[in-house]
Formats: sequence, structure tokens, C-alpha cells
Amino acid sequence: MEKTWRWFGPKDKITLDMLRQIGVEGIVTALHHIPNGEVWTYDEIMKMKNFIESYGLRWSVVESLPVCEAIKYAGAERDSLIENYKESLANLGRAGVRTVCYNFMPVLDWARTDLEYPNPDGTSNLYFNKAEFAYFDCRILCRKDAERDYDEATLERMEKLAEGMDEDGRKRLVDNIIVKTQGFVNGNISEDELKPVEKFRELLALYEGVTRDDLRANMKYFLEAIMPVCEQWGVNMCVHPDDPPLQILGLPRIVTCDEDIEWFLSAVDNSHNGLTFCAGSLSAGAHNDVVELAKKYASRTHFAHLRICNVMPGGDFKEASHLDPRLIEVTRIFERENPSVPMRVDHAPLMLGDGEMGYNAGYSFHGRMLALGMVAGIMATVNTEKQ
Repeated sequence: MEKTWRWFGPKDKITLDMLRQIGVEGIVTALHHIPNGEVWTYDEIMKMKNFIESYGLRWSVVESLPVCEAIKYAGAERDSLIENYKESLANLGRAGVRTVCYNFMPVLDWARTDLEYPNPDGTSNLYFNKAEFAYFDCRILCRKDAERDYDEATLERMEKLAEGMDEDGRKRLVDNIIVKTQGFVNGNISEDELKPVEKFRELLALYEGVTRDDLRANMKYFLEAIMPVCEQWGVNMCVHPDDPPLQILGLPRIVTCDEDIEWFLSAVDNSHNGLTFCAGSLSAGAHNDVVELAKKYASRTHFAHLRICNVMPGGDFKEASHLDPRLIEVTRIFERENPSVPMRVDHAPLMLGDGEMGYNAGYSFHGRMLALGMVAGIMATVNTEKQ
């Protein structure tokens, strides 16, 4: 597999020269300076592509060309936004950038409650505490009837947590759940948002009455509209699984499990309609067997995110080692069955001063460099086995 790295553009503290030195071959990035919904022009795409290539690297994957909320909930401007999306895809195809990772998650791109959960070895990882998330939902967001979405054990944990929750703790949850994990990836809420909770409530309200079947229909509508452009320019679309792969905040989530993946691949049965196989997102749901899913969908995977999660009793989960046996097996499957797919490591620990550098949440340098070395070693071993 091609060893790639998510890079956030010329302002990223991690430079392309650094990435070339640690064995990165391809870059995963986006035109983050262009507002959601606007056309990515050919000139802007080529400017980024040429800059990347000047360092001896290539622009392997777009992550992401954001799908606007109005496309997801079928707002009045949906068709005009899809036309802009099609134009951007055509421009990417003309420029030779032909893999686009996107997601169809309403409002929230990914969710964690702790961005620096301490490990025994002195590193830290991203962590999802279900009781803390319930506290955010029920006590900070104050979503109507939110308590109905949580089991009794989680609500009991939430009540105990509430006894010691202060204003700093509440602010930390808001920052971690809807600000720090969202704004840097063309999110709905930027880090300079003065009233993020109020803004978040407004975004949730856009989906009032939108069911799981509605969201599925809207995804099919979007994919059917863009597939002719993808076929013309050879662009592969690969949807990222919902992270976590659970129904949260009363929002419909439609890429959470085997049945969901099978549905969207068959609903628009086109080779350009594929999957970003994120082992980490899928493994955050105890209902998913990531090894079996990798076996089943290797041929329809256009991009792989190689990380893994451990789910704990009560539904909490945290990022696990990149040498986890499940991830070793997933890597073996893709290296044997779809070796041309680009892969990147993801959500690695903070270590060796990473925490002081102000990196985007989940995107440390030393932690990802260690993870890349681990996965590269797995790949080399698999290739030796094949000989």
C-alpha cells in the first residue's frame, strides 16, 4: 500500500520536508481555505498539487471535499451545491487527483470526550467516555428527551460525574466534542466561535424530522448525481464510516456496520462508489468485526485508515496500539488483496513533546511517525510472506 499522511496545508506545523524524511510517499489533504460549498477551481487545485510535487511527493487523496449539510438534509440549495461539487470533482480529475474521501455524518464529524487521556507509559490518546458524552448531551446541550437514548448504567455514571462537574469541566467537554475536533477539518464550528453550544443547537435543528431512511435516500441522490462525473474523470469516491459508528445526539447515522456498507454500495452499484476503510471508526462499535469487514470489502475500498480502538465495558473506547493483532490482520488483508490502495495511520498518541506543539487533535507528529513505522514493518513482513 502507498504510505500517505494527512497534512493540513502550508500552514501545518509538520512540513512536507519532514514527511519526505520519514518515508511518506503520498499526501492526503484538502483546499482548507475554500469555504464549504464553493467550487475548487482547477488553478487552485494545481497550485496545491504542484507545491506537493515540488517536495518529491504526490497528492494521493483528497480528504475531504466536504459534503454540505444542505445536501445531507435535502435543503432548498441542495441541487446547486451538488452542481458545485460536480465541478470540483471534474477539476480534480483533470488535475489527476482521483481519490476523494468524504463523509455523510450529520453535523458532527467525529466525537471524543478526552483528547489527552493518559496512558501508563506517559503518552496520551483520544478517548470516548460515554457518561461524559451523555452529560454533554443531557446537561449542557439539554437536548429534548436525550435521556431516552442512554441505558440506566450510563445515566447512573452520568449522575455521579455531575456531582463533581465544574465550569472548567463543562468548557472542556464543549471544546473537545464540538470545537477542537471539528473546526480544523472544514467543520461547522470554528475555534473562534463565541457561542458554540448555541450554534450547535441550530445545526441539530436542521435535521429535525430527518429519519435514517431519509438520510439514506439523500445519500443515494447525491451519489447518483455525481457518478457520471466520476466515471468521466476516473474519480473514486470513498465514504468514511461514522465515528463513532453509533446513533448519537438524535441524529441518523447510516455508515455504522456491515448492513449499512452493503446498502450504500448496492444502492449505487458503481466501482467509483467505494469505502474508506477506517478500522478505527468501525472498531469503536462492539458490533463490528473489523477483520471480517476488511475481508468482505477489500475490493471496494479506495482508501484505508489504519488505526484501531478498544471498546470497554459500558461503551467507552480509546485508541489502541497500531500493533494490535486485529490491525495487523487488516493490514495483511489489504496488502495482499488491494495493495494499490493508499493508506494512512491515524489518531496516534501524543508523545515526546507532541502535546506542547499545538497539533490538531489526533494528528501528532511523533506519535504518527511511530505508528507509520509500525505499519510499514507489518507491510514489509507481509510482503516477505508473499515471496
